[in-house]
Amino acid sequence: MIRKAHLHDLEAVVAVDKQVIGHDGRKIEIEKAIQQEKCFVALKGEKVVGFLLFHTHFFDCSFISLVMVSPHERRNGYATALIQQVEKIASTEKVFSSTNESNETMHHVFASNGYVRSGVVENLDEGDPEIVYFKRVSQ
Repeated sequence: MIRKAHLHDLEAVVAVDKQVIGHDGRKIEIEKAIQQEKCFVALKGEKVVGFLLFHTHFFDCSFISLVMVSPHERRNGYATALIQQVEKIASTEKVFSSTNESNETMHHVFASNGYVRSGVVENLDEGDPEIVYFKRVSQ
Protein backbone atom coordinates (compact mmCIF):
# COMPACT_ATOMS: atom_id res chain seq x y z
CA MET A 1 0.00 0.00 0.00
CA ILE A 2 1.15 3.53 -0.79
CA ARG A 3 0.05 6.56 1.22
CA LYS A 4 1.21 10.03 2.19
CA ALA A 5 3.73 9.97 4.98
CA HIS A 6 2.82 11.41 8.37
CA LEU A 7 5.16 12.76 11.03
CA HIS A 8 4.70 9.58 13.07
CA ASP A 9 6.36 7.77 10.10
CA LEU A 10 9.52 9.87 10.32
CA GLU A 11 11.67 7.43 12.30
CA ALA A 12 10.64 4.47 10.12
CA VAL A 13 11.37 6.43 6.93
CA VAL A 14 14.76 7.54 8.26
CA ALA A 15 15.50 3.92 9.23
CA VAL A 16 14.92 2.79 5.62
CA ASP A 17 17.16 5.61 4.37
CA LYS A 18 19.85 4.63 6.88
CA GLN A 19 19.69 0.98 5.74
CA VAL A 20 20.56 2.15 2.23
CA ILE A 21 23.05 4.99 2.78
CA GLY A 22 24.46 4.06 6.19
CA HIS A 23 23.56 7.22 8.13
CA ASP A 24 20.60 9.41 9.07
CA GLY A 25 21.94 12.63 7.56
CA ARG A 26 18.78 13.35 5.57
CA LYS A 27 16.43 13.31 8.56
CA ILE A 28 15.72 17.06 8.42
CA GLU A 29 15.11 16.94 4.64
CA ILE A 30 12.73 13.99 5.07
CA GLU A 31 10.90 15.66 7.95
CA LYS A 32 10.43 18.82 5.87
CA ALA A 33 9.07 16.79 2.93
CA ILE A 34 6.60 15.02 5.22
CA GLN A 35 5.43 18.34 6.65
CA GLN A 36 4.95 19.71 3.11
CA GLU A 37 3.07 16.55 2.06
CA LYS A 38 5.80 15.74 -0.48
CA CYS A 39 6.61 12.26 0.82
CA PHE A 40 4.91 8.94 0.17
CA VAL A 41 5.59 5.68 1.99
CA ALA A 42 5.29 2.11 0.79
CA LEU A 43 3.89 -0.24 3.40
CA LYS A 44 4.12 -3.99 3.80
CA GLY A 45 1.37 -4.58 6.30
CA GLU A 46 1.96 -1.76 8.77
CA LYS A 47 5.73 -1.58 8.20
CA VAL A 48 7.36 1.18 6.13
CA VAL A 49 9.53 -0.56 3.52
CA GLY A 50 10.14 2.34 1.16
CA PHE A 51 9.56 6.01 0.54
CA LEU A 52 9.70 8.69 -2.12
CA LEU A 53 10.30 12.46 -1.93
CA PHE A 54 9.17 14.87 -4.65
CA HIS A 55 8.77 18.58 -5.33
CA THR A 56 7.88 21.01 -8.11
CA HIS A 57 10.98 23.23 -8.04
CA PHE A 58 12.58 21.72 -11.14
CA PHE A 59 11.69 24.31 -13.80
CA ASP A 60 8.13 24.28 -12.38
CA CYS A 61 7.80 20.56 -13.13
CA SER A 62 7.24 17.64 -10.78
CA PHE A 63 10.55 16.08 -9.77
CA ILE A 64 11.05 12.82 -7.90
CA SER A 65 14.11 13.62 -5.84
CA LEU A 66 14.53 10.39 -3.91
CA VAL A 67 13.21 6.83 -4.07
CA MET A 68 14.39 4.40 -1.40
CA VAL A 69 13.33 0.82 -0.74
CA SER A 70 14.65 -1.36 2.05
CA PRO A 71 17.29 -3.71 0.60
CA HIS A 72 15.32 -6.76 1.81
CA GLU A 73 12.16 -5.59 0.00
CA ARG A 74 13.58 -4.70 -3.41
CA ARG A 75 12.22 -6.22 -6.61
CA ASN A 76 8.72 -6.39 -5.14
CA GLY A 77 7.25 -3.41 -7.03
CA TYR A 78 7.50 -0.82 -4.26
CA ALA A 79 9.59 1.69 -6.25
CA THR A 80 7.18 1.42 -9.18
CA ALA A 81 4.16 1.86 -6.92
CA LEU A 82 5.70 4.96 -5.33
CA ILE A 83 6.54 6.47 -8.72
CA GLN A 84 3.06 5.74 -10.06
CA GLN A 85 1.52 7.47 -7.05
CA VAL A 86 3.41 10.66 -7.85
CA GLU A 87 2.31 10.41 -11.47
CA LYS A 88 -1.33 10.17 -10.33
CA ILE A 89 -1.20 13.29 -8.18
CA ALA A 90 1.33 15.33 -10.18
CA SER A 91 0.29 18.93 -10.57
CA THR A 92 2.31 19.18 -13.79
CA GLU A 93 2.13 17.22 -17.02
CA LYS A 94 5.85 16.50 -16.90
CA VAL A 95 7.55 14.39 -14.26
CA PHE A 96 11.33 14.30 -14.02
CA SER A 97 13.76 12.35 -11.89
CA SER A 98 17.41 11.37 -11.99
CA THR A 99 19.90 8.79 -10.86
CA ASN A 100 23.62 8.21 -11.03
CA GLU A 101 24.92 6.55 -14.17
CA SER A 102 26.15 3.68 -12.00
CA ASN A 103 22.68 2.92 -10.55
CA GLU A 104 21.58 0.22 -13.00
CA THR A 105 18.61 -0.77 -10.83
CA MET A 106 17.02 2.68 -11.07
CA HIS A 107 17.71 2.89 -14.82
CA HIS A 108 15.68 -0.31 -15.16
CA VAL A 109 12.89 1.05 -12.91
CA PHE A 110 12.64 4.24 -14.97
CA ALA A 111 12.64 2.37 -18.28
CA SER A 112 10.01 -0.07 -17.00
CA ASN A 113 7.79 2.86 -16.06
CA GLY A 114 8.00 4.64 -19.41
CA TYR A 115 10.62 7.26 -18.53
CA VAL A 116 13.12 8.35 -21.15
CA ARG A 117 16.55 9.85 -20.74
CA SER A 118 16.42 13.61 -20.90
CA GLY A 119 19.95 14.73 -20.15
CA VAL A 120 23.13 14.38 -18.15
CA VAL A 121 24.49 16.48 -15.32
CA GLU A 122 28.22 16.21 -14.78
CA ASN A 123 30.21 16.99 -11.64
CA LEU A 124 27.65 16.21 -8.92
CA ASP A 125 29.35 12.95 -7.94
CA GLU A 126 32.90 12.76 -9.22
CA GLY A 127 33.16 10.25 -12.05
CA ASP A 128 29.48 9.21 -11.84
CA PRO A 129 27.25 11.56 -13.87
CA GLU A 130 23.60 12.10 -13.01
CA ILE A 131 21.20 10.89 -15.70
CA VAL A 132 17.94 12.87 -15.89
CA TYR A 133 14.73 11.06 -16.83
CA PHE A 134 11.38 12.40 -18.05
CA LYS A 135 7.81 11.21 -18.51
CA ARG A 136 4.71 13.04 -19.71
CA VAL A 137 1.71 12.12 -17.58
CA SER A 138 -2.02 12.72 -18.06
CA GLN A 139 -3.57 15.66 -16.28
